[in-house]
Amino acid sequence: MILVWLSINNSGGMISEKLKGGIYIALGASSYGMVPTFVKMAYREGFSTAEVTVSQYVFGILGLLLLNMFRKKTATTTIVAKSKTVFMLMLAGTSLGLTSAFLYLAVQYVSVGVGIVLLMQAVWMGVIVEMVIHKRLPGSRKLFAVVIILGGTVLATAVGQENTRVNGAGIGWGLLAAISYTATMFSSNRIGLQFPPLNRSLFMISGGLIITLLIFHAHLNQDFSLSIFLRWGIFLSLFGTILPPIFLTLGMPRTGVGLGAIIASLEIPVSVLMAFVLIDEPVSNSQWTGVILIMLAVVILNIGESVVKYLHRLFMS
Repeated sequence: MILVWLSINNSGGMISEKLKGGIYIALGASSYGMVPTFVKMAYREGFSTAEVTVSQYVFGILGLLLLNMFRKKTATTTIVAKSKTVFMLMLAGTSLGLTSAFLYLAVQYVSVGVGIVLLMQAVWMGVIVEMVIHKRLPGSRKLFAVVIILGGTVLATAVGQENTRVNGAGIGWGLLAAISYTATMFSSNRIGLQFPPLNRSLFMISGGLIITLLIFHAHLNQDFSLSIFLRWGIFLSLFGTILPPIFLTLGMPRTGVGLGAIIASLEIPVSVLMAFVLIDEPVSNSQWTGVILIMLAVVILNIGESVVKYLHRLFMS
């Protein structure tokens, strides 16, 4: 993945900026998508949620500190960090830490595929938050997308299917992860935008580490296995806290938020495929249908009005 990054940066004018941005976002989303499977593999080796979460954020902080130290400082990127803004970024980062903790707790009880589908309920939760903030009802396109997401979720989580037991704890933790993820998306897109991406990531991951240590402080005793740091901590921090923010901040300005969000939905099938290949988690046809429906809803939410009008004329003519 890092070799791909280097080849893109050295490609000069051969790749268009929008295509380059799309590749960056795809790499970032794919990185995020790998993490739940790594967590599940760590569980199978006997590690706990506290161990995987704390190791991810500790190594994430160290990695971002190193990247910030070696980052090229220019007149345009050197910005004096105001303590209030830093505090707000760290506060926003607590929701990021909660997202990781809740998602990792969820995949103790449900499959990786179900866990990531529950996390993506943040899409329709974001629509509700927008409705509350702007004090107006969402348009028909957003409502249609929400209905598709809910239908896709029923299929992807196998709710109501014969011989399927729904794990309430897993569903609950997954929905809490979605709520936290919704808070992360809204806060991270509004706070400290004047800071360089690596600075913002460092402050937010610091907040994530603090909340993680507070949640799991009772587990930081003699039973805490330090071997998690070398066994899984590097993988979890690299793919969960270091690479994704870098790739996404490199890609979003090139593609725009709408196209970027569509490409970022690759996180869902990557998670399902990783779990299928590496830990043999079964995926039924109905679950794949649910995953595709959720990705379709993301596309509907983010395509421009002009595209919607064009498709309407195309199918109604």
